[in-house]
Amino acid sequence: MNDYPLTLLYDASCPVCKLEMDNLRERDQLNKLNFVDASAPGFDAGKYGVNLEEAMRVIHGVKPDGTVVTGVETIHLAYRAVGLGWLTAASNLPILKPICNWGYEYVAKNRHWVSEIFADAIIRIAARRAEKRSRACKQGKCSIK
Repeated sequence: MNDYPLTLLYDASCPVCKLEMDNLRERDQLNKLNFVDASAPGFDAGKYGVNLEEAMRVIHGVKPDGTVVTGVETIHLAYRAVGLGWLTAASNLPILKPICNWGYEYVAKNRHWVSEIFADAIIRIAARRAEKRSRACKQGKCSIK
């Protein structure tokens, strides 16, 4: 079974979530990921076989066959799609999987609070990325996804 293209349902109103999806989008050179903002007006969660409350609680991934995965499993698939699967591989180890799942659930539940704590860092990272994209455009290597 093919996991890609994987559709990611995420909360773009959350600065940490948006920053991470922007990071994945920039690295997705093979177009294996589709990004859908679950916080956007008119978002239809039913189209993906989930409900809005659940889609806003944790990240969801929808595989080509319609299978829905959530949380750490979604993140693992997304990172693997962009060639960074090695960063999340440990999250699948039997001894670490429950801890990673618990940690993700905790951060997801508190993501807006976490975003406030790291607001300065998030702004700096986003500014660096924007500057990098601007330089690339000036050099004729501009791409918009």
